[in-house]
Formats: sequence, structure tokens, C-alpha cells
Amino acid sequence: MLRATLKNLLFRKLRLLLSGLAVVLGVTFVSGSFVLTDTLGRSFDDLYALQYRTVDVQIRPAPPKSTTEDDDEIRTGVPADLVTRVRSMSGVAAATGVISVDGARVIGSNGKVVTTNGPSRLGSNWIGENDLVRLRAGRAPADGDEVVLNAALLDAAGVEVGDRVGILTMQPKRTFTVVGVMEYAGGRDSLGGNLEVSFHESVAARLMLGRDEVYSAVDVEPAAGFAPGAVRDDVRAALGSEFRVQTGAELQATARKDAQSDLQLFNGILLAFAAVSLLVGIFLILNTFSILVAQRTRELALLRALGGSRGQVIGSVVLEAIVIGVTAAAVGLGLGVGAGTLLAWLFSTRGGTGLELAGVGVPSAAPIAAFGVGVLVSMVAAVSPALRASRIPVIAALQEAATPDRSLAKITVAGTAVAALGATILAVGYSRDGQPWFAGAGAVAAFIGLLLLTPALARPAVSRIGRVFSFGAAGQLGRLNSARDPRRTAITATTLMVGIALITGMNTVLASINASVRDRVTDTMMADLIVAGDTSLADDPPTFDPAVLERIRSLPGVAAVAGTYQSQAQIEGNPASIAVVTDIPALAHMRSIKTTEGTLADLGTDRVAVDERTARERSLHAGSIVTVKLAYGDARHLTVAAVYTGGEGVAPWLMPKSVVKDLAVPQLSGVDLTVTGVVPFEDVRRDVETLLRDSPEITVTDRDGYIKRQTSQYDLVVTMSQILLALAVLIAVLGVINTLALSVLERTRELGLLRVIGLSRGQTMRMVTVEAVIISVFGAMLGTVSGTGLGAAAVRTLEASGITTVAVPWSRITLYLSLGAAAGVIAAVLPAARAARTNALDAISYE
Repeated sequence: MLRATLKNLLFRKLRLLLSGLAVVLGVTFVSGSFVLTDTLGRSFDDLYALQYRTVDVQIRPAPPKSTTEDDDEIRTGVPADLVTRVRSMSGVAAATGVISVDGARVIGSNGKVVTTNGPSRLGSNWIGENDLVRLRAGRAPADGDEVVLNAALLDAAGVEVGDRVGILTMQPKRTFTVVGVMEYAGGRDSLGGNLEVSFHESVAARLMLGRDEVYSAVDVEPAAGFAPGAVRDDVRAALGSEFRVQTGAELQATARKDAQSDLQLFNGILLAFAAVSLLVGIFLILNTFSILVAQRTRELALLRALGGSRGQVIGSVVLEAIVIGVTAAAVGLGLGVGAGTLLAWLFSTRGGTGLELAGVGVPSAAPIAAFGVGVLVSMVAAVSPALRASRIPVIAALQEAATPDRSLAKITVAGTAVAALGATILAVGYSRDGQPWFAGAGAVAAFIGLLLLTPALARPAVSRIGRVFSFGAAGQLGRLNSARDPRRTAITATTLMVGIALITGMNTVLASINASVRDRVTDTMMADLIVAGDTSLADDPPTFDPAVLERIRSLPGVAAVAGTYQSQAQIEGNPASIAVVTDIPALAHMRSIKTTEGTLADLGTDRVAVDERTARERSLHAGSIVTVKLAYGDARHLTVAAVYTGGEGVAPWLMPKSVVKDLAVPQLSGVDLTVTGVVPFEDVRRDVETLLRDSPEITVTDRDGYIKRQTSQYDLVVTMSQILLALAVLIAVLGVINTLALSVLERTRELGLLRVIGLSRGQTMRMVTVEAVIISVFGAMLGTVSGTGLGAAAVRTLEASGITTVAVPWSRITLYLSLGAAAGVIAAVLPAARAARTNALDAISYE
């Protein structure tokens, strides 16, 4: 039996290839994800080891109630006099004040701000050359009008030593002379793609931290004979909890942990692709083995007649699955190593990171997952056909026909019950008193029920779909063939259905988010123009000179203006986003802000407003007292003057204008304005843009532009979903090719008889093509319908986040149905060509 099975596999090499290809794709993504994250992880380890090679002990401001830090906490700074104090401590050889803060934006030779795809745009103080930093060309800055750029920034900005460049910091735009170019150890142009500007000591603190006589950190060098850990403990004991004191090794470990957390995103995306391909692969292999068992009815029955047991028949089918799984896993592992290596290279060279890759390695998890997943998926898909093969009666060996059609009654009843249960749960989830997660659970149950009902739906559905394509005798035959075996048609269509359902569901959610944002903005945004920067390129919003506000106010045609400062604060010890508005009544009108308690007329110096949701979460009311700690200054106790609703895009806390001086970045982040109509709208817009010519990161948009900016953050998700769709369509094409190829082989005699009675080669190809298109369109229709339902259910669970409008992406649904038809045409090429080449005389004598 073992020899017979192996010879059977070798005889049908094409079947082995088609069956294993879907598993190869899934295993490629699984193993590739492990190779990618391992390679990037070790590369970041090397980067952080280099970055902190000169740091023995470092002092930074301690973020309240948190183990992380952000730029607002860094900008609170370490007082300059602390450097002298630490320097005089026992065991300390030197203490150096360091400024290194994200937010130095250089304006390139093209007049635009130089941006990155993630790495920081650092502003630092020049402290001289050391083991990490050295000058490649030029000299150090001699005064506050000169800067040194790292080599990566010099190239990105398109400037040279001696050029004048504009730089945006916490201060309004200033122009500096580039006097030097710096590089890092090993001749690197950057550290992980960072862009760095080194200012003269006299201006660095004012530009990057907003005030003089402060540093973002203090580097401490232990005296001879003192270990970094001991010095850390002594300094920590002397300074107390106000500062965080860490060794270079601890800083490196923290940075490594953050990088590994970020890498999980890449890993998750790849594993999502792997899950889809493996899920669809199960249906593909299940269909393949189902067809093969039907075709080998006489062969397996003869084996039973010759003494083979049921266990041996099951073992024969399962062994084929194991061989397919092992072969596919080995090929997928090899491709995964290559894919992971390629993605790591693209990340370092084309992703704007400038990361220097460590050697490519294959972690043990990659082969374990590859072979575990590959073999498991193949065996799971082969179980049902194997059991069915073992039940083939010996008498079937004497019959010409294959196995008779099995009744669909049981699976139809089961599918109806599961679908009804899902619909009931879904209805409860959509009811007013139902829990949102009910909708999700009901949608999943209904989807499973639909999968079970697919065979029952196949025959009537494909018969009706086929009428569109069934003109002529060849088209009629293709339509009848597609409805001949509803189980086979259902499983083949499911390979496309699952992928398109996932993508349609995702696009329904995204379309609903966009529609909800548009509806909300249309109903609440009354501002004619919104002045703000793109927040997708940095954690902090771009800012600009507050002096611009009065100039905008004085422009002809401007009716009302409200400027906004945005920052972070600690409120009752918890991080919170805050906003300071220059004209709250004007903003209340332009953003549809309404009070439910108290009044917004005058916040005064010791009053604050909070949105209704935050007030409810923290049990606050008008008159409540809250403790607020800003970036600078002492903690202050403020009275809640009002609780408000509305305020599209406004921070949950509104602070009085008196706190601007204590914000981390005391510059405007946005301006809303309305126009009178006396001056043409575009003229007002052009005048505002002229006033902002020194702030190239800031744009002036109308409401449509604001909506586009709010929804652009989902563009990457849309792109990834289209890649996922391409993968699903590819596997679906493989499934249809496999089904048709095996079906053509199964119908060899039938094809020969058709050719004998006059069916031409062209008609034969058209018959097979029509069959493929019908099956593919059926799968695409099921996918779009079920995916839309899943997406609508997911939107129901997001109502608490303000996503209340369910939108159906009709244009994309039309595209997916078209892709389904195209997939059928592509899948039919090889099987149709093979069918057309069938020799009529050989076919009718086929056994």
C-alpha cells in the first residue's frame, strides 16, 4: 500500500504541485514573518548598542505614573545647575548636559520641510566629537547662527556646507549657516535613519526646549574604579523621584523592548496574510482530495478487494496529504527565508529608515512553524476525503460509475440552524438594549452557516448566474457542468468567497468610518477654513508662530478667528490631551460646541472645561476641582467651569489662555476661521497661505480638505487590504484551475464523445471557460454579500467610538465581482487548452 501510494503520487506530479501551492504561500508568509522580525530585531539591537555606547549613566526627567516618556516630558528639562551638582558627587568623573529632542525641521532646497517615515528629526547641542559622533567635513558651530547637520540630512535637504537653511523649532522659523557635516561610528550617515541638527550650546535649549538653562538629559561618566550601577544608585538616591536615572545598558534594553513591540505590527500583518492563505488553502486541498477520491473509486475499491483494510485506505490518502504538506513546507520555508530577507532589505533601504541590517538568520520558530503548519493544514483538509475513501464498497470496483451523489439534507439543515442562530444573535446585537459584541458574534455565526449552506445554494445559484453566459451549446454545457456537483462547486467557490468576504468586510468598515467622519464634520464643522499641519508625520502636531493669528484676523473678508494650542498635561495624575483656545465663543460656533453644565463664556485663570464623555468617565461636574500639572510650572488646582458636547477634533480638556507660557510648545497648532463673503473665498485662502509661507508644514484647507485629512490615515489599511485581496484571488485562481484540471481528467471520455458528435476545439475551450467564470462569480457574490454583512456588524461594535453610519462600498463591490469573473477566465486557460487538445478516439477508449 505504501509503494502504491508513493507511485500514485509520482505519477500525478501536477496534482501534487497544484495541491501544495496554496500551502506554500501560507508557509512562506509564516516563515518569512519570523525571518523578518528576527533580522530587524537583531539590527535594532546593534543600532541601540551603538547609540548608547558612550552612555554610562543618564539622568532624565521622570514621567509621572509611567515607565515611558514623550517629548513633552523631555522638554520639561533637567536644570542646568543639576550638572554642577552631579559633577561634584563622589564617584563621578564628568557630567555633561545633553539636548536631544525630536522637532528640528529643516526646510530643504526645494522649499519643503524634510520629512521621514518614522525616524526622528532631532535637534541637539554640539558637545564635541566622541566615540559615536565625529565631523566628516567642515567645523563645529562657533555661535548661535551656525549649525552642523548629519550626512543623511545634508543629502535629504539638498544643501552643502556654507549654505543658509531655514529651520523650524519651538521658535518661529530661523535661518542658519551650515558649517559642518557629522557622521557616526563606522562612517554611518545616520543612526537608524534619524535626521539631526546640532546647534550651538547658546541657542539649543531655547530652540528645542523653549527656555534657557535646561537640558533634556545629563550624561554621567563614572570615575575610575566605580561601576555604572553603583553611580546610578548614588545619583538616584541623591536626586529622588523627580528624575529617572538609568545606565546605558538599561536605556538600551528599554529601546530594544519598544522596537520589538513595533515589529509586532509587521509580524501581525504577515501572519494575517498567512492565515488567509492557509484558510483558503484548506478549502483548496479539501476540494482536491474530494475530487481525487471520487476519481479513484474503482482503484481504491480494487485495493480493498485485494485485501486492503479501511485503515490502509485512510492511511493512503493521509500519506498523500503528509507528502504534500512536507513538500510544501520545505518549499515555503525556502521562499519565506528569501521573502523575509527581501522585506528586511526593503525596510532598511527603501523604507526611509537607514537601518544597517545585521546578518540574515533563520530562527528556530521559522522551520517549526513552517512544517507544523504545512503538515497540519494538509492533514486537516484530507481527513474528510480519507474517511469517505475508506467507506467505498468493494462492489464499486466492478461498476463503471464513480460514487453516487451524496444527499445535501444534513449539511443544509445544519447550515440553516447555524445561520438562523447567527441572525437571531445579530438582531439582538443591533437592538437598542443589545451588547455591541453580540452583533459581531452573530455575524460570525451567520457566516459559518452560509458556508454550510453553500452546497445547497450552489445548484440554483450557478444555474441562474449561468444564464448570463450560456448562449450557444458550449455555454449551455458549461452552465450544466457547473451545477453538476454542488459540493465541488461550493468548495471551489468558497476559496474565493472567504478572501473577498474579508476584504469586503474591511472595506465596509473603512467606508463607514469615512462616511461617519464626513457626516459628523458636515453637521458640526462651521469653519470655512482650517489652518493646521499633517499629524501623520510626527507624534506632535506641527506648530507655527502665534503672531500669525493677529495678521489673519486683520485680513479683509475674515469674520471670526479662533487659534488653538495643543499639548499634554497630567490631570489628577493621568495623561490627558489639552487645548488652549484664543476665542472660545468663536470656536464653539465653528465646531458646534454646546454646554450641558456651566458656561464657556469665560474660563478665567483658574477654570477649565471638559467634554461630556471624559466628565462621565471621571465623575466630574461643573464646580469640581481638578489638579493639573503642565510641562512647566507647579501643579495648579482648577475648577471645572463647564461640561460640553460636540467639538469635532477638539481636545477633551479646554484650558485658560493664561497657561500658554507653561505649555511644552507655546505655539499655535491650528486656526479656524470664517469668511464674510465680501471678499472671494479663494482670495482669503490665498492671503492666509501667504502669511504662512515661513511654515511649509502648515496647510490651509476647507471642510472637504479637512475630511480628507482625517480619513487619510486609513489609506495604508486600504492598500494592505488590496494586497490581501490579490493574495485571495491568486489562491482562488489556483483552486479553480485545480478543480477544472481534475474535472477535465475525470470527464475524458465525455469530452471525447462531445468532440465526436461535433463540438469544436473552440467550443470546448468556451465550455470550460464558462464553467470557471460561473463558479468564480458565484464565489465573488457570496463573498461580497457575506463580507458586507460582517462589515456592518463590525460597525455596530464601533458605535461607542462615533462610527454610526453604515456605508456600503458599491464601487469596490462591483470591482470585486469583476475580478471574480476575470479570475474565472484566467483559471480556465490551462484546463480549457488541455480539454481542447483531447483526442476524440483516445478519449472514447479511455479507461
